[in-house]
Amino acid sequence: MVFPEDISAVGHHVDDLFYLALGLTTVAFVLVIVILAYFLIRYRSRPGHKALYTHGNTAKAFGLTVFLALVVFVGIDINLAIHDHHAWEATWGTVPVGDVLRVEIQPQQFAWNIRYAGKDGKFATEDDILTINELHIPVNKPVIVALQSKDVIHSFFLPNFRVKQDAVPGMVTSLTFKAVKKGEYDIACAEHCGLGHYRMRGMLTVEEEDDFNQWLDAKSLQNTPDMTWGWTWGEGK
Repeated sequence: MVFPEDISAVGHHVDDLFYLALGLTTVAFVLVIVILAYFLIRYRSRPGHKALYTHGNTAKAFGLTVFLALVVFVGIDINLAIHDHHAWEATWGTVPVGDVLRVEIQPQQFAWNIRYAGKDGKFATEDDILTINELHIPVNKPVIVALQSKDVIHSFFLPNFRVKQDAVPGMVTSLTFKAVKKGEYDIACAEHCGLGHYRMRGMLTVEEEDDFNQWLDAKSLQNTPDMTWGWTWGEGK
């Protein structure tokens, strides 16, 4: 199965978990089908063979059931739970500190309103930088995005980072990611948010930090801050 290119520092954990689940369940499925086919053929109706009716051996049946349950529980459930824990910790368990980029995003029907802190490093001030459907970030730098919906529930989805976070009215949610490759990638809404849901597509540009700073400076010159944003989340730097 082919996924969108993974450009995240931790996205491979999600892919590995998917392929592990696929592999384990495929093995279990094949075993069940093989055993089913064997019994269908071995005990099929044939001329000259009389059917045998038996209540079976309760102790053996119980023992086999417990054994198979333990194999499935340990081999599949526990295995997936351990790998899921590692994937969760890598993706969501640690909030980066120090040199990070903070961005606020307020989705609405049907656009992504994106806000950067200006030179003062604070949000909700006169030098805030606003864009619509256009998110730029530096490569190899952690990014923390804060989300709050303006109207209905939206879901901020970055397929190339394997991360997704709901944006809810009246509640600030957040997610963290870091790009390891430059390029342009899709921002999608993964929550059906109305008739124009299909139009709610943004573009994420990953570039060198110098290029990002130049873009930010250019945007600040043509920027008209919207002081009616309605909420703010934290320091810009």
